[in-house]
Amino acid sequence: MTGPVLIALVSAALFGLATPLSKILLGSLSQFQLAGLLYLGAGLGMAPLVAVGMRKRRHGRISRGNAVRLGAAVLLGGCAGPVLLLLGLSMARASSVSLWLNLELAATAVLGALFFRDHLDPAGWAGVGGALLAGVLVTVNEGSAGIAPALCVAAACACWGMDNNLTALIDGLTPQEITLVKGLGAGAVNFGIGMLSARALPQAGPALSSLALGAVCYGGSIALFISAAQRIGAARGQVLFASAPFLGTAFSFLLLSESPTWLHLAAAVILAGSIALMRLGRHAHRHAHAATAHIHGHRHDDQHHTHVHPGTATSLLHSHEHSHEALQHEHPHLPDLHHRHPHGKPG
Repeated sequence: MTGPVLIALVSAALFGLATPLSKILLGSLSQFQLAGLLYLGAGLGMAPLVAVGMRKRRHGRISRGNAVRLGAAVLLGGCAGPVLLLLGLSMARASSVSLWLNLELAATAVLGALFFRDHLDPAGWAGVGGALLAGVLVTVNEGSAGIAPALCVAAACACWGMDNNLTALIDGLTPQEITLVKGLGAGAVNFGIGMLSARALPQAGPALSSLALGAVCYGGSIALFISAAQRIGAARGQVLFASAPFLGTAFSFLLLSESPTWLHLAAAVILAGSIALMRLGRHAHRHAHAATAHIHGHRHDDQHHTHVHPGTATSLLHSHEHSHEALQHEHPHLPDLHHRHPHGKPG
């Protein structure tokens, strides 16, 4: 599980860095313009990787279910979420907004448990609670920065919570392809709205900076998070991603001259413990897999991917279309693409 953990943490660091840098760019761009440019940059940043990947494999037709999930993820996570975040960011300090982003963890976990069969054991729920407690500690330290920006950020987190669960279940596209579609689709919508409202082209410097920030911090973060969530589940991935608000706060201290307190340090320790709890959880029982064919990142040192690639190491992570026969077995597992089964009844 070390690989997806590191992937999720790198994703969090990239997204955390984007918050204070976006605060700076909001001085030259409207919320819709910046949201559009950030996601256009994310899509453009993934385009070369997608082009290389498509040359290496045949691409089948995306299923109706995956198309619906992707469309909803674009609207919620790509269009609505970033605009709501930037609206809150325009009214509050970057460090405060970074900390409020902890609400994305709660939204992802609750929505996953209610609607997406993302099972969490007691250690996992303790990790969720610890991460939320860490956010509350620092939010108390910040004081009241205003109800309106807090509600905007909370709404953004709800959109991203649904987005996280939807994209973790998309198995017909690679994480890079999902990011490309989400970036170009949502970016074009938001930038178009921004242009209609502003009725003027943005200055070249801020526009290019926004595209670059989107390509590195948004595109990289989205693709890496999807890759991790597909392997360990959206809720566990989001607990690891909960380090992003604290990293964003740290970057805000460095870039925007805001000062930390002892509560920030205490919250960081609690968050580290929460991540450790998520890794300690163990879940095993007899379960069944239906025959299926799909595309996602996988390795051959597990109990599910038994097809052969002569001369290729079993530990190599790669992606292509492959098939699974019907199977029943018992082993420790996480709520990845292969293990979204119900847990209400024994057996």
